[in-house]
Amino acid sequence: MLKYIGKRILMLIPIVIGISLFIYVVMSLAQGDPAALVLGGDASFEEIQAKRVEMGLDRPILVQYLRYMGGVIRGDFGSSWFHGYQVMSEFASRLPNTFTLGLMAMMISVFIGIPLGILAAVRQNSILDYSSLVFAMLFTSIPTFWFGLMAQVWFCLILRWFPATGGDSLRHFILPAITLAATSVGAQMRLTRTSMLEVLKLDYVRTARSKGATESRVIIKHVLRNGMLPVANSIGETLAFIIGGAIVTESVFAIPGVATLLINAVRMRDVPVVMGINIVIAVFVGIVNLLVDLTFALIDPRVKFG
Repeated sequence: MLKYIGKRILMLIPIVIGISLFIYVVMSLAQGDPAALVLGGDASFEEIQAKRVEMGLDRPILVQYLRYMGGVIRGDFGSSWFHGYQVMSEFASRLPNTFTLGLMAMMISVFIGIPLGILAAVRQNSILDYSSLVFAMLFTSIPTFWFGLMAQVWFCLILRWFPATGGDSLRHFILPAITLAATSVGAQMRLTRTSMLEVLKLDYVRTARSKGATESRVIIKHVLRNGMLPVANSIGETLAFIIGGAIVTESVFAIPGVATLLINAVRMRDVPVVMGINIVIAVFVGIVNLLVDLTFALIDPRVKFG
C-alpha cells in the first residue's frame, strides 16, 4: 500500500504542472496588459515598460512560468500585483470561510443524498421512490445561482430566518451550504439508488434471502457494503464539484472566501493570486481522491493496490 501511495503522490506532480502551465498561458495571453492595469490609464509608455520589466513580463511566457514555479517549489507563491499582499497569507485568512461552507455542503450531500438513495432502492416503485426521483431531477437541474437568489428572497427577505450575506457566524453559512449542496444531493441520491439496485439483483442476495436472513440483515450486511464502492468513489468528484460551485455561491451570498478572492483576481488578471489558489486546490483535490481510493480497501477487502 505504501508503494501505491507513493506512486499516487508522484502522479500529482505532472497533474499540477499541467494545470498550472495551462492556467498561466491562458492568463498571459488574455487581452490587456497587467502592467497598464496596475498603473492605471494615466501612466506613460515608459512607466508601463518599466513596470513590465519589474513584473518580469518582458520575458517569454515559458521563462515567466519556470521562474514562478521555481518560487513555488521554495514555498513562495508570490505577491498580488494589484494589492501587494502575500498570496498564501491572504489565502489562509479566507480559507476558514470556504472550508466551513464546503464541509457543511459535503455533510448535507452525504447525510441526505445517500440515505435517501438507499431508501429509494429498498422501496423501489413506491411513492417514496418516485418522489425521490422527482426531487433528484429537480435539484440537479436548478442552476446554483438561481437557487441561491430564490433562497435569499424567501428565507432572508420574506421569512427572515437567515442573514442574506456575509460570513460572520455559523448561521450565515446554513443557507449557502444548502444552496451549494442542492445539486450534489440529487446526484448522490441517484447514484446510490442505482448502485443499490444493481447489487439487489445479484445471486448472493437471493441466496441470503432463501436461507432465511431478514431483510434488514440482507441490506446491511450484503447490499450496503458492496453497493457503497461507486458511491465512495463519487465523493471525490462531489468535493471537486462543491469547490467549483463555491465560486458562484460565495458570490451570491457575499461570503469573503477563497472563491471570491479567485474571481476578483481573474477579473484583474492578478496572475500570482490565480496561480497560487489553483495550485493549492489541485493538490488538495488530488489528496482527497487518494484518500477516497484508500477507503476502498476498508469497504471491500477484495480491492488490492498495485
